[in-house]
Amino acid sequence: MKILLVNKFYYPRGGDCIVAMNTQKILEDHGHETAFFSMQYPENISSEYDSFFPEEVSFSGGGISGKVSAVKRLLGRGEVASKFTALLDDFCPDVVHLHNVHSYLSPIVAEIAKSRGVRVVWTLHDYKLICPTYSFLREGKVCELCLTQPTAVVTTKCMKRSLSASLIAYMEAIVWNRERLIRNTDVFICPSHFMAEKMKQGGFPPSKIEVLPNFVSMEQTGDTPVHREKAYCYIGRLSEEKGVRMLLEVASRLPYKLYVAGTGPLISDLERYFQQENIVYLGQLSKNQVYDLLQKVSFLVVPSIWYENNPLSVIESLCLGTPVLGAAIGGIPELIEEGKTGLLFQASNADDLKEKISSFFSQIEKKRDFQSSEIACDAQDRFSEAGYYQKLMAIYFN
Repeated sequence: MKILLVNKFYYPRGGDCIVAMNTQKILEDHGHETAFFSMQYPENISSEYDSFFPEEVSFSGGGISGKVSAVKRLLGRGEVASKFTALLDDFCPDVVHLHNVHSYLSPIVAEIAKSRGVRVVWTLHDYKLICPTYSFLREGKVCELCLTQPTAVVTTKCMKRSLSASLIAYMEAIVWNRERLIRNTDVFICPSHFMAEKMKQGGFPPSKIEVLPNFVSMEQTGDTPVHREKAYCYIGRLSEEKGVRMLLEVASRLPYKLYVAGTGPLISDLERYFQQENIVYLGQLSKNQVYDLLQKVSFLVVPSIWYENNPLSVIESLCLGTPVLGAAIGGIPELIEEGKTGLLFQASNADDLKEKISSFFSQIEKKRDFQSSEIACDAQDRFSEAGYYQKLMAIYFN
């Protein structure tokens, strides 16, 4: 079987890229032939098909002409169509599997593939198809206006708090409207039941929605440690929607050590305002360094204030036998069995977060709950590569 995977970047930039590239690997491990279509970017890994990649565009650089090119790109105009068509002619795939394609590539790739009779499968990593700003967030709070009021992105200026950016996002949503996306996609893969329900609320037919959680390759996990440091960690992007500012405010009032791994737009502010001895900034870590960190701390904390989908950090943590304290929002509660694999706290509630962190350490000290070996065994079975592959094949061949 020949599968063409599509994602706007081709290096481990974030969860979407990692899932797309891991999917390519397991397909090849099972004897399938794959190709990848992406945008040219300096950090991309080498590919025999990168001559088909359209040029890089940027919404923040390149002057007026660069911004015009970027806007054309998100509307499906320019060289994406010709480059993708040329790759289809060369590779002749049985399935085109999309991941994140908006803005830097555009859904034109789905339309072109579908017009040729190729099966189109689309794994969703955010809410772009039903929320022009991707996240269902406005001014740091959950907002679902766009589910019923398509013009809300403009009237509230919720895209980067900019009227021009919001108008562009609205224009993109009108061009790539629900009916057009449904018509050109055979199956939408939602990694969480929460996302699947939101897609249905947004008017997408249940018959075209499949739930398939992300996975972790078992050879990456290793053995669970016997002894752990009396510390906890945050791993991820340092940005407002991740709730990391609230976490550090809480951590500064607690005696426990917090390791903060990652970078992002808040890094300078956080390092300036939260310089306590018990808060340790680690910067961007490699995959192996992340696993080492998860295996030495008592638990991972996920304080997101937005509708997280199916965060890889939680899955990786559980597969390593490390319990998770997660915000009760989005798809996070689906991953955590309270009292066994972790705890939940009320999203955006600093007082509840503070209480649950202390409670977590107290329960761990009693050595009755959160048994690492049991957590790892259950998670490795639940999020296995083999299970993911089997379900993906059923979607491909349905």
